[in-house]
Amino acid sequence: PAMDCAGRAEAAAEQLRLYRGDPDGWRVCRSTVGPGAAGAAAARAVRFRFVHRRYRGEGVLPASPRDVWECIKPVAGGLRTKWDQNVKDFEVIEAISDTVSICRTTTPSACMRIISPREFVDVVVMKQYEDGTVLSAATNVEHPLCPPQPNFVRGFNYPCGCFCIPVPGKPDRTELLTFFQTDLGGYLPQTVVDSFFPSSISGFYSNLTKAVKALKA
Repeated sequence: PAMDCAGRAEAAAEQLRLYRGDPDGWRVCRSTVGPGAAGAAAARAVRFRFVHRRYRGEGVLPASPRDVWECIKPVAGGLRTKWDQNVKDFEVIEAISDTVSICRTTTPSACMRIISPREFVDVVVMKQYEDGTVLSAATNVEHPLCPPQPNFVRGFNYPCGCFCIPVPGKPDRTELLTFFQTDLGGYLPQTVVDSFFPSSISGFYSNLTKAVKALKA
């Protein structure tokens, strides 16, 4: 039911808010520095339905929160599929409200095709806070219009998303704080999974930096 999905979305957003306020216990697993570099990824092991890792990415992007949000907002026909190499297709299956929707995302193969194409079905919520921060949060959900598709392995996102945070005194800068915790599904060596996410998050920041620069050009 729609109310259950909306409740799951709100719970995911609250979980991300708690992650944001808890900077302790993270271990840096990849960092990029230098001209145009905008991201660092940290990981911490957690126990959930299964043992997996929760990843936190952070960086400052050379664009306003409005421009960054334009590139990452989870809407039909959005820009994400154009710049994010890990998003092949994104579709809204059902709009529950102006801020909550059920979405299906497909990803291409990765790691020299060791990771085959995946699909994810999530409930997504968009929120704006008083300080100008904008959040997109998501978590997995089942939906009758989205049975598992052939040629894709069904993966599962647990509370994940992005905070676009204004930088005081710098209207053309945005702090982007991201959280990823994903069960890729299927049968993958843990070493492949552990190497995929840090490099994937680093690529997310570098490709997004290029996208916001192109948007401003």
